[in-house]
Amino acid sequence: MNAKELHDKTPDQLREELSNLKKESFNLRFQQATGQLENPAQIKIARRAAARVKTVLNQKAAAAAATE
Repeated sequence: MNAKELHDKTPDQLREELSNLKKESFNLRFQQATGQLENPAQIKIARRAAARVKTVLNQKAAAAAATE
């Protein structure tokens, strides 16, 4: 998911997306620890996606604070 798609979502949707990404990241780390992970690059992708969501959430919070 790219940043443009994230900007169109509400903060609640973004928090839900972040929660899902954190769960996915945990599952991927668990698979890696047990030797079941097929593609180690998925960990990096999940981490970056979570960071992207956090960035958009912070931008929306800053914009809301600036308008108040």
